Amino acid sequence: MSEAHSEQLLSEVAALPALPGVYRYFDAQGQLLYVGKARNLKKRVSSYFQKDHGGTRIGHMVGRIVRMETTVVRSEAEALLLENNLIKTLQPRFNILFRDDKSYPYLKITGTRETFRTAARLPSPSVAFPRMAYYRGVVDRRHSYYGPYPSAWAVKESITLLQKVFKLRTCEDTVFTNRTRPCLLYQIKRCSGPCVDHITTEDYARDVQDAERFLRGETQTVLQGLEQRMLAHSERLEFEQAAEIRNQISALSRVLHQQSMDTTTDQDVDVLAVRVQGGRACVNLAMVRGGRHLGDRPYFPAHVDDASAIEDLLSEAPAASDPVERTALRVLEAFIAQHYIGTAVPTVLVTSHAVSRELLDALGEQLGTKVNAVHNPREHRRVWLELAQKNADIALARLLAEEGSQQARTRALADALHLPDDQLEALRIECFDISHTAGESTQASCVVFEGHKMQNSQYRRYKIEGITPGDDYAAMRQVLQRRYGRIAQALRAEAGEAVEAAAVPTEDDDAPAEAAPEPTPDTAAAPTGPRMPDLVLIDGGKGQVGVAREVFAQLDLDLASIVGVEKGQGRKVGLEELVFADGRAKVYLGHDSAALMLVAQIRDEAHRFAITGMRAQRAKVRTGGSRLEDIPGVGPKKRARLLQRFGGVRGVASASVEDLATVEGISPELADAIYRALH
Repeated sequence: MSEAHSEQLLSEVAALPALPGVYRYFDAQGQLLYVGKARNLKKRVSSYFQKDHGGTRIGHMVGRIVRMETTVVRSEAEALLLENNLIKTLQPRFNILFRDDKSYPYLKITGTRETFRTAARLPSPSVAFPRMAYYRGVVDRRHSYYGPYPSAWAVKESITLLQKVFKLRTCEDTVFTNRTRPCLLYQIKRCSGPCVDHITTEDYARDVQDAERFLRGETQTVLQGLEQRMLAHSERLEFEQAAEIRNQISALSRVLHQQSMDTTTDQDVDVLAVRVQGGRACVNLAMVRGGRHLGDRPYFPAHVDDASAIEDLLSEAPAASDPVERTALRVLEAFIAQHYIGTAVPTVLVTSHAVSRELLDALGEQLGTKVNAVHNPREHRRVWLELAQKNADIALARLLAEEGSQQARTRALADALHLPDDQLEALRIECFDISHTAGESTQASCVVFEGHKMQNSQYRRYKIEGITPGDDYAAMRQVLQRRYGRIAQALRAEAGEAVEAAAVPTEDDDAPAEAAPEPTPDTAAAPTGPRMPDLVLIDGGKGQVGVAREVFAQLDLDLASIVGVEKGQGRKVGLEELVFADGRAKVYLGHDSAALMLVAQIRDEAHRFAITGMRAQRAKVRTGGSRLEDIPGVGPKKRARLLQRFGGVRGVASASVEDLATVEGISPELADAIYRALH
């Protein structure tokens, strides 16, 4: 294998120091292939080039290495942290990768960090009465945040729970300050009505403090405090107040009994279970916060097989050990290293496999706290882990079934349309749809299907202008010209350069051409140059396909790639026919055809994407074509004052220039600009 590499690369490998560090491999195009760490750089890197790996995945990767970079660090722990930071940032082709999704939702209680120390001197009632809210974003130190929660549903369920027990408000400040009578939540006993002074600031502050204790897991303290308050009211013969607190105790007790996963011994714990099957893996993360089990979330890493092949080459584990278990442990450690770097980690991790102490110490060193992992837990922790393992099994089975179904649909469509079936991973389909309301706010959408799934990061919307309202043919002509005009031009330029290069001989013409790297699914999915899709789906019949044929003929593109989806008799689902631009006869695939299911899936996604864009554009036009934030001179503070004064965007839009100018900070010139922007 070493014979295929340059002398310069091999000399760099031979000159590496016997120190801890991180190494990175690159191919001829400069793409990062792999990032690894080593206790001894010289020994670890040399092991890649000392064997003939044949046609294996590791051989494929090693054969593409043309350049190497290394970074020496002080310890193996530092190398571990640097390795996973680079993996998260650079996403190399042959490493186990987890999608960097740190946007967990939180439960937010506003202003509690400062409110109660100065409650008597607070100028704003909305600040004196903190609100609960679902929150996702940057943390503000003035507020309290609880979580993270695994899903939005878990946050909203907790908010409903706190409404039932502690009756905290959830309304926006602009609504709160403009209320003259209590809302429906007060009527159904989900809010104490602070907006109309149905509760004092002190009593509301006590409810907020109890809610925060409950979220921290101090349930017994909350119950004891409520019981003491109830007895105190009873001794003073204040039976109505005592009955209210009794109802709170009953509601809180019901909640605690319903949550069978509660515990008073654990506060914040993450439970991690991993399953590997069929070349895919699933890590199920279950969250326990404040002693309450909040639910779980599955994660599916990429490149498990490629990374496992490389690690098996370098592994010091006995050959007799189970390869599935080795892969599961690697996936789990990769998840912990990538997920918790730069993120708060609970004091205890309950894991399905024994994680290395080195990894935990490295995390603790970075986070400034000790991280403990428990393997083979007991009692309630064992119940948590068994549940996480069961959910990992279910999530992985569902993923494999969905992927198998999608691959079968892709193959069925390729067979029905006589497309090559040797590179189905690289099959790219783009679908277009036009949406408008009686000609208003016309939008065109383009959605992309590739790698057996929808690629929503590549979706595009096109605002259609300069046409007769309602002319779908003109809209389709415009979007196709805008989408493929530049690609066609680039393809012609590339073809011209190739012809010119072939016509002009050079001194190196007799030299053999450098072999192109073997295509892989990932490289095919992310081409470096312009690429036409293999199939262009048009949501429409002969008329729409005729327009597409004209555009492609003008651009000198392949007409065989255009396929129209014509609705069947009565526009019934399952009766659609495929219309071709190159003169082929219509094709009816059958209502139960897997190919038609894929076509309908892509067509429906294009329709959905177009409608949402059209509705957003229409709403923007009908409300004046601009949000307050988009008006020059209107920042967050002025926006807040306007909304508070007029009760919302509609109130601002209906206000006159003179009324707008009465708001603090709004000059007559700015008031005129706001009025014109909203009208």
